[in-house]
Amino acid sequence: METPLAGNTVLVTGGAGFIGSHLVDALAPDNEVRVLDNFSNGTREHVHEEATVIDGDLRNPMDIQRAARDVDVIFHQGAVVSVSESVDAPRATNEINLEATLDMFEQARLEDARVVVASSAAVYGHPVEVPITESARLEPTSPYGVQKLALDHYARLYNDLYGLETVALRYFNVYGPRQQGPYSGVISTFLEQARADEPITIEGDGEQTRDFVHVDDVVRANLQAATTDAVGTAYNVGTGTRTSIGELATLIREVTDSSSRIVHRDPRTGDIRHSVADISRAGDRLGFEPLIDLETGLRGLVSSSKRTTAAAGADDDAAGQGGDTPEPVGTGE
Repeated sequence: METPLAGNTVLVTGGAGFIGSHLVDALAPDNEVRVLDNFSNGTREHVHEEATVIDGDLRNPMDIQRAARDVDVIFHQGAVVSVSESVDAPRATNEINLEATLDMFEQARLEDARVVVASSAAVYGHPVEVPITESARLEPTSPYGVQKLALDHYARLYNDLYGLETVALRYFNVYGPRQQGPYSGVISTFLEQARADEPITIEGDGEQTRDFVHVDDVVRANLQAATTDAVGTAYNVGTGTRTSIGELATLIREVTDSSSRIVHRDPRTGDIRHSVADISRAGDRLGFEPLIDLETGLRGLVSSSKRTTAAAGADDDAAGQGGDTPEPVGTGE
């Protein structure tokens, strides 16, 4: 992926995570990239070999200071992304999702560094109408949504009050390789069920709709946000295309060549009925245009998974042959 950024010193918080690691991959060939991560969710093996890894915690201002010293751009991806965890522990998640972000903004002021922050469609709550514009009603329904909305507002205020160049990106339903864990989304769940030829289980009638955006397109939006003159505002990052969960289940069954049945169970309490982004602001001001349609993205994801599985199997076979285990090279700290 071509990047408009080159020759910069860049910090990616959460750079070992799903979106962050893909962003690091795009940046590393042409920039000096640092990754700040505590690896509570991220995977060290996903970090580009040319990036400098700082094993630290966003809640520690000294770790932020160490990671952000003399940087030009900060991509702030580090967060607790679980809505349910924010409901169970609002104060603890607020420390990471909001208070740590304020520390990041303060450090960015000292460094005169641009900050691109990961916000979320969760700021909209239950939308009154779709597609959702950035000027739509903002009534989040979870502590996570409130935290992202506050982060969103702080990004604007730091630009207005202090002249700090900031951009907030409101992600819709992001999917792609390396998405893992219990909160990785409906696509990961459906793919796992389809590969095992287990029933693909839809919560509710399947008519609810979402805007599924590939991680490569999200990375592209971040790179454009890092170079735009249109700072101090928020942008939706999606595709502008509405897909029902029933359509998604059928498509996943097709791309995996699965014999899974599609079954329904009771709807999830409080589930949003319809969500799709209006991305015209991002198109007009950032030049953002999503390039990967859902079927293409899903087929790529299935192929990527097969390659990973095959490589793991080859490693297992090699390990079973005996012989000396080579010394690790260049693992670093």
